[in-house]
Amino acid sequence: MSKIDKSNIDKVYAEKLPRIVDFVFDESVASAFPDMIRRSVPGYETIITMLGVIAERHLRADSNVYDLGCSLGAAMLSIHSRIADSSIGFIGVDNSAPMLEQCRNNLQGVIEPARFNLLHCDVRDVEIKDAGMVILNFTLQFIDPADRLALLTRIHSGLKPGGVLVLSEKVSFEDSDEEILQQSMHDQFKIANGYSELEIAQKRAALENIMTPDSGETHRARLRRAGFPRVSEWFRAFNFCSFMAIK
Repeated sequence: MSKIDKSNIDKVYAEKLPRIVDFVFDESVASAFPDMIRRSVPGYETIITMLGVIAERHLRADSNVYDLGCSLGAAMLSIHSRIADSSIGFIGVDNSAPMLEQCRNNLQGVIEPARFNLLHCDVRDVEIKDAGMVILNFTLQFIDPADRLALLTRIHSGLKPGGVLVLSEKVSFEDSDEEILQQSMHDQFKIANGYSELEIAQKRAALENIMTPDSGETHRARLRRAGFPRVSEWFRAFNFCSFMAIK
């Protein structure tokens, strides 16, 4: 389905660091990202594959797919593999230049150059127009919580009737026991995929100040406030889930 090279193994936090700085999507992360996210996010590959299936149901001719926080382009490639209509355009947005450079390399030769546009900017600054599908795959959790409703409201405004937003996130739990259980299961998932306790602890510390997960209830309520009358949770694995919000 894609040209993404999975040969680079994630060793970003394999050695003990003298000081933990905030996580950034730099060259080292971009090169290891396919391995990193596969081993860190349960069900990620299923989500990517199913985006193509969801697109078949909701995309109509002469509409755009927006991938906000597109990383290396896996979501756009999945959708392109299922959608033959050449009138569908793809807009990928990311604020990481290294990620966007690799995304461009992955899309070239697969999606016709006239059909995709990659924007190096903040997703909050992008105008959404004629959208049939918008993807926020593990992106909203990195946005200032005060800005999340405004972004979702603009997405709703830019979607065509019947269009769909797919929002995938790590989620928190209001029940403290459930939070502990789900986090421990997620940690066990990463250990089963070869990460050490040191790697897990150092990455958690690096993400602490830049990633703020919401509860599933908060996501549903915010999506409805943004104007979406139908919100469905279609995927869950431990403390990761994905919602479909239909205009």
